[in-house]
Amino acid sequence: MGTFRDERHGAIEVWTLDAEDTRNAISRAIAAELEERVARISRGSGTRVVILTGAGDKAFCAGADLKERATMSEPEVRTFLERLRRVLRAVELSDCVFLAALNGSALGGGTELALACDLRVAAPAAELGLTEVRLGIIPGGGGTQRLPRLIGAGRAKDLILTGRRINAAEAFAIGLVQRLAPEGRLMEVSLSVAEQIAANAPLAIAAAKHAIDGGASLELDAALGLELKHYETVLASEDRREGLRAFAEKRPPVWRGR
Repeated sequence: MGTFRDERHGAIEVWTLDAEDTRNAISRAIAAELEERVARISRGSGTRVVILTGAGDKAFCAGADLKERATMSEPEVRTFLERLRRVLRAVELSDCVFLAALNGSALGGGTELALACDLRVAAPAAELGLTEVRLGIIPGGGGTQRLPRLIGAGRAKDLILTGRRINAAEAFAIGLVQRLAPEGRLMEVSLSVAEQIAANAPLAIAAAKHAIDGGASLELDAALGLELKHYETVLASEDRREGLRAFAEKRPPVWRGR
């Protein structure tokens, strides 16, 4: 049974999906563990950034475990899908920043997992695709909604309706991936991005993340109002005062998260 391997780098956690025998596919057990992990860091663990990646160099996540899926009844499939949708939404709503380090293919639910993350970094061999229509279904983990919000409806329809796969270079060109890592340097690049994020004020990072996500589907005036609401959450914070002191004293700030 697949599980996760853990690494800790200060305020950064690396979660490696360790199920190479199934190309790091999402089983019921893995979905349950992922849900528990997201709940843990959301309760307050000092973690500011989570890097999600897959074991080996072949697959980030091949989507749902189709061998397991073949043994499931329709009600069981619905229950699995409900959990997957719930945990991906929890990733988005978390105050932590999630970064997908795409070490290989991310297909179906694997692409949906990457889409729920805030940022995506890809190795040269990474491959993405929402291939569900080739199996007689559609993306059910939020892919039909998150992908067009990220790259536009036309490009999203091109990928979803054809079921085609795209390489890392094309994914970067259309904005699906934010960084391309040189060969053999995926984790180095991912950790560098994560360290830049984790060095900033945690309240400000969370507020900025939620302002961006929450405002994306609003009219501009409403979105500007939402931005102001999140700005107010950091205006009276101890961290804001510490940032000003540190700037005046020409030293690195010491963030307290309050």
